[in-house]
Amino acid sequence: MIEYNIGVDVSKDWLDVHRLPDGATRRFPNTKAGLRALIAWLLKQPVARIAFEPTGPYHRALERALADAGLPLVKVNPRQARRFAEAIGKLAKTDRADAGLLAKMAALLKPDLRPVVSATIAMLKELHLARTALIKDRTAAKNRQKALTVPLLKRQAAQRLRHIEAQLAAVEKAIEELILEDQNLAGRLAILVSIPGISKLTAFALLIEMPELGTLTGKQAASLAGLAPVTRQSGGWSGRAFIRGGRANLRNALYMPALVAARFNPDLKTTYDKLLAAGKPAKVALTALMRRLLVLANALLRDGRKWAPAMA
Repeated sequence: MIEYNIGVDVSKDWLDVHRLPDGATRRFPNTKAGLRALIAWLLKQPVARIAFEPTGPYHRALERALADAGLPLVKVNPRQARRFAEAIGKLAKTDRADAGLLAKMAALLKPDLRPVVSATIAMLKELHLARTALIKDRTAAKNRQKALTVPLLKRQAAQRLRHIEAQLAAVEKAIEELILEDQNLAGRLAILVSIPGISKLTAFALLIEMPELGTLTGKQAASLAGLAPVTRQSGGWSGRAFIRGGRANLRNALYMPALVAARFNPDLKTTYDKLLAAGKPAKVALTALMRRLLVLANALLRDGRKWAPAMA
């Protein structure tokens, strides 16, 4: 039986679709009616993979509709798609060409299928993104406030900061309420906050930014977060290993807990001190602690138990 690989290029108004191996192409409106028509067309043949790139708010309805229809999805990193295009010599970039490229990438590379996050996690991601934006606004407002000399501008800056703080509190409350309403998420939250150094806000980030946590190996979790060192070696030359890629928001959330652990967690402080004594830079030592915390969180969630001193 022939299995078809589908590429979908998503834009604000249109969904350009390419199917392999027969090369069939279609264009559907990026609307509810268009999504229904697309799904009806897809269900006419056995589908192995449907590959698409994330495009901000425009791909979310497609992702949810295809998942609800039980179709196999692959969300492709745009950078990987561009590198694949360069590797096969495809320089043209149009919506139709991109759909064909994604279909070919799905057919040749056979990327792993991953389940779509639940509607609750999708809402939490949106709230967490808003929280991140508010924190950036707060930092910018505080920096501007330091340079002000006019009393009127100082009062306005203070009002702006109070407004941002109120919005932050409201968003964080909404995140916590959504998590506590979900029995599974509430249990996972309780496990994460049992780890010394992991605050409630850090636990929010872990649950939202890596919902797969607890289903991965330690190496997979570290790699997804961009905390696994990348080795560089060619012939007799060996370069310095470094971290790259991964989920930056998750790394940012783990930085302060690692900093606290380096001072107050006896086991992790020992690890940190050994790395410094071995000549490792402080940033490298902190990255190692971040990785240890993430791997520990993954193991606890996998086993469904809270932290205990003997496990640190």
